[in-house]
Amino acid sequence: MAGVLDSVNQRTQLVGQNRLELLLFRLNGSQLYGINVFKVKEVLQCPKLTIMPKSSPVVRGVASIRGGTIPILDLSMATGKAPLRSLENSFVIITEYNTKVQGFLVHSVERIVNMNWEGIHPPPKGAGRDHYLTAVTHLDQQLVEIIDVEKILAEVAPTSEVISDGVLNQQVQAKAMTKRVLTCDDSSVARKQVTRCLQTVGVEVVALNDGRQALDYLKAMVEEGKNPADEFLMLISDIEMPEMDGYTLTAEIRADPRMQKLHIILHTSLSGVFNQAMVKKVGADDFLAKFRPDDLASRVVERINVVDGG
Repeated sequence: MAGVLDSVNQRTQLVGQNRLELLLFRLNGSQLYGINVFKVKEVLQCPKLTIMPKSSPVVRGVASIRGGTIPILDLSMATGKAPLRSLENSFVIITEYNTKVQGFLVHSVERIVNMNWEGIHPPPKGAGRDHYLTAVTHLDQQLVEIIDVEKILAEVAPTSEVISDGVLNQQVQAKAMTKRVLTCDDSSVARKQVTRCLQTVGVEVVALNDGRQALDYLKAMVEEGKNPADEFLMLISDIEMPEMDGYTLTAEIRADPRMQKLHIILHTSLSGVFNQAMVKKVGADDFLAKFRPDDLASRVVERINVVDGG
C-alpha cells in the first residue's frame, strides 16, 4: 500500500501515446474500479471529517488538507450504492477535475496499472442509461469499471450552463446557423453540456462517443471526397476516451493530408499545464478546460469570425 501512496504524484507524466495509468480501488465489495492517475493529486488515509450542514448526502464532510478545505464525496453513495461504513479504515483519493479539487472516499486502494486506451471499451449497451460508467476494461480476468466522475460532480454540485450576456450577438448567431461542429466525449453528461452550449451559439452539432468513432467518421467523410475542414467549423474533443484518446485522434488527423487542416480544440478536465505542452506536441490548435460555457462559446465565436472574416 505504501508504494501506491508514495508513487501517485511521480507517475502522472505519461506521453500521449494512447496510453493511460489507472489507479485501482474498491468500494463496498470485490468489484474493481479505476481512475486515471492524471486526475489524482494524492492518496491518503481518511482524515477527520467535519460535517457540512445542508450539503448533499454524498458529501460525507470536509477535510483540512495541505492548508485547504476539501469536500469528501462517498463514491459508493454517489453511484447509488450503500455508504462506506468504517471511515477510519477507508482512504481518500484527492483529485482535480475542471480546476476544482475534491476527495473521493473509497474502501481500499490497490495499485497503479499502465494500459493502452485500445484496451478500454465503452460500457456494455445493456447497462442502461442510469449507470455511472464511462468505460470498462479487463485486468487479470477481472472486470474493471471506470466511473463517470463528471456525471457524479454534475449531480452533487451542478455547474451553470448559461452563457453570459455579451458573449453572443445576433450577427454571430446568424452566421452560426450555417456552421457545423463535430464533438466527441465518452461522458454522456459532458456531451450534453457541450451540445447545449453549442446549440445556444447556433451551430449544428454532431456528437460522437470516443476518438475511434470520430476518426472513423472523418475517414468515411474523406472517402466520399469531402474535406472535414470545409464540412466542420472545428472538432472539440475530450482527451480521456476509450478505444482512442484525444491526443492520438489529433495526431491521426494531422498525419492525414486529407483532413489535417481541421481546426481542433482539446476539451478536458485534465491538468492544464501538462496539456498545453501536449497540445503543441500532437498539433491541436487549442486547449480548453471543462466546463466553462463562456469560454467554449467564445472559442466558437472567434472561429466563426476567423472563417467568415468577421
